[in-house]
Amino acid sequence: MRKTLSIFALGISLLTAAQTTDSTSTLSLLFMGDIMGHDTQIASALQTNSTYDYTEVFEYLKPVISEVDVAIANLEVTLAGPPFKGYPQFSSPDALAVAAKNAGIDIFGTANNHSIDRGKKGILRTLQVLDSLEIPHTGTFRNQEEKESTTPLLIEQNGFKLALVNYTYGTNGIPVPSPTIVNLNNHTALATDIKKAKAMNPDKVILFIHWGLEYQHEPNSKQTELAEFCFKQGADIIIGSHPHVVQKSKWLIDTTNNSEQFITYSMGNFVSNQRKRYTDGGQMIRLVLEKHNNEIRIKESGHYLTWVYTPIIEGKKHFHILPCAKYELQPDFFISPEHFDKMKIFIADSRNLLNTQNKKVREYIYYKGEWSNE
Repeated sequence: MRKTLSIFALGISLLTAAQTTDSTSTLSLLFMGDIMGHDTQIASALQTNSTYDYTEVFEYLKPVISEVDVAIANLEVTLAGPPFKGYPQFSSPDALAVAAKNAGIDIFGTANNHSIDRGKKGILRTLQVLDSLEIPHTGTFRNQEEKESTTPLLIEQNGFKLALVNYTYGTNGIPVPSPTIVNLNNHTALATDIKKAKAMNPDKVILFIHWGLEYQHEPNSKQTELAEFCFKQGADIIIGSHPHVVQKSKWLIDTTNNSEQFITYSMGNFVSNQRKRYTDGGQMIRLVLEKHNNEIRIKESGHYLTWVYTPIIEGKKHFHILPCAKYELQPDFFISPEHFDKMKIFIADSRNLLNTQNKKVREYIYYKGEWSNE
């Protein structure tokens, strides 16, 4: 059974199973970082019949993604149609979004520095394709009227009501073509949308934000200052992307005021052809919300480390996103020891950073067929 997800801004239903016991209900969330589309990825997805298929990219993570109630990812390409091209101005085949949806990804944030790589046509066609696939999205809009009527993206499921807003620091210097809209980070716009979201009385306001400096392992002062500002405006959960490497997460609980905040500064790459150290993987963030007698809290938080495995088979490079904690136990899975060793380097680097800098956010480990971070 797939999830049943109610997206009121778009009037779309997907599929899910409620987890309710008496007066207690839970909602599981999963956030993923940058879904990119470099030239090698496009070539890998090309089939002998001239169609494209990205199914294998997500196949080893599908059980983890499809298990949660709501899965949200950053779509860092346009779906602008041919000619398909990678960096610096991305346009990927529609099949990328199809495979992501089939793997269990429910919602895309579309505001990032590559949102308008193909101009107005790129924005409009990306939105058209996502709508045709019934994939809810937010962050970019056809016009101001659409932004006002669909912001925030309201998600209602398992008795929970969430408000999602999506913003980016910029668009690589490319002006946003009128009348389309890309949510750009500035204090006034963020405050307006967060306060609008808060006024709708959701259980949690989530800010999905593109920010920071590429390849930096520590959040910079702009990130920390903007995060503090957004929390003060009413954001409850902030999930960041863009640096292409992982950065720390914090679950902050204020027992005096009976409040909590959660932040991940960067999830890193979810899938890309970036193969340098630190950039060849990322983290997925999993949160479980609990509602008991109308009191809502984060019950559980954690991260999965993921790594992009790129074996070359019969002259063709393949892309598979692997859950690290499961496949570090299976060296014979890899086509060569070199691949396994590179994954182990990514795992060691990420654990050295996150295990020392995270606050109350632990890694999910795979043991005897089960995932746990207890």
